[in-house]
Amino acid sequence: MLSKLDITRNWLPRYTGMPLEAFGDYILLTNFGNYVDKFAEQFNCEVYGRDRPMQAATNQDGLTIINFGIGSSNAATIMDLLSSIAPKGVLFLGKCGGLKNSTEIGHFILPIAAIRGEGTSNDYFPPAVPALPSFKLHKFVSDKILAHGVDYRTGVIYTTNRRVWEHDGQFHQMLHDMTCIGIDMETATLFIVGHANEISRGALLLVSDVPVTPDGVKTEQSDKKVTEKWVDLHLQIGIEAMTGIGQMGEKIKHFRY
Repeated sequence: MLSKLDITRNWLPRYTGMPLEAFGDYILLTNFGNYVDKFAEQFNCEVYGRDRPMQAATNQDGLTIINFGIGSSNAATIMDLLSSIAPKGVLFLGKCGGLKNSTEIGHFILPIAAIRGEGTSNDYFPPAVPALPSFKLHKFVSDKILAHGVDYRTGVIYTTNRRVWEHDGQFHQMLHDMTCIGIDMETATLFIVGHANEISRGALLLVSDVPVTPDGVKTEQSDKKVTEKWVDLHLQIGIEAMTGIGQMGEKIKHFRY
């Protein structure tokens, strides 16, 4: 029988079209193909996987970006596959729905934790294990956000497998009772599976809609406006943060138990 390493070393190129030796030590993850295209255009590098489930590119500084798709199962898959190359740090550049009256479209959120409402992470650790980022990695991201003169918020993200919930009043009430700052479909899974694979990880989330307010549900038109106004900055902060970690050479240690 193949070992986990045998499987993941075969499947990471299979899913992305990128050979293992082309992956860098630091990884940006996203749900959107346009992030990969913008990255490749900025650094004049090749995009792999146009005909695969995931697309990837690596710049001259050894920073790789991967579009792994949408949802917690894909999030678990990419974090398992990345164990084959043992990256030094992984940052998720995702979008989320804001759940507070003080949260506005275009705000950035650095989650201090995520609630595991998706179920996928239960295959890795018992439900009582918290989904947490690597805080040293988040410090680098925080510094880069402030260097751009932008504010950000911290709080707990609720991660769900449920894509269409905006019409459900009981679900809204549950989110309110949990006092979460935002909702998405990947963050808790990325944190937990990163922990399981001893990968340092973080998330910088862009609030793309406020679905608990009237007329706040994301649409094709509203998401296009978000892309035009904030995606370039979102991507640039991620690039600078992960490049900075690599250049400083400061190890983010994962403790074993």
